[in-house]
Amino acid sequence: MKPRHKRIAAIVGGVALLGAAVGLVLYAFNSNLVFFFSPTQVAAGEAPRDRAFRIGGLVQAGSVKRDPGALAVRFVVTDTAHNIPVAYSGTLPDLFREGKGVVAQGRVGPDGVFRASEVLAKHDENYMPPEAAHALEQAQKAGKTVIMTR
Repeated sequence: MKPRHKRIAAIVGGVALLGAAVGLVLYAFNSNLVFFFSPTQVAAGEAPRDRAFRIGGLVQAGSVKRDPGALAVRFVVTDTAHNIPVAYSGTLPDLFREGKGVVAQGRVGPDGVFRASEVLAKHDENYMPPEAAHALEQAQKAGKTVIMTR
């Protein structure tokens, strides 16, 4: 092989390796990507059925039900416009309370119950995840618009 052909082969091999590395990184990124949806979006069917996502809002007052002798808990996440029932098995964060902000990660089951694999609670009195705050704000605006037009 001539030196020129060796250089071309090395360049083509390097580009192929670089392309394969970029493809693997993009595949890993896409499989770990988790989107946020509000209860209104989940109720409207905008959330994916085949992959995990996050849902956020407020824990509805009076909705927390714990199974005695187990770590299973059921509660309702609301954005004041729609309510989504959530089932979770595990230890809840210390700051998890009714009427406070929460973000749960998981999937919606065929029965319409969101099966959470992880539950996150706000960390102080003034904090709410930006996505959850925006979803609540949008739901309140939509609720006011509906009430005003009736």
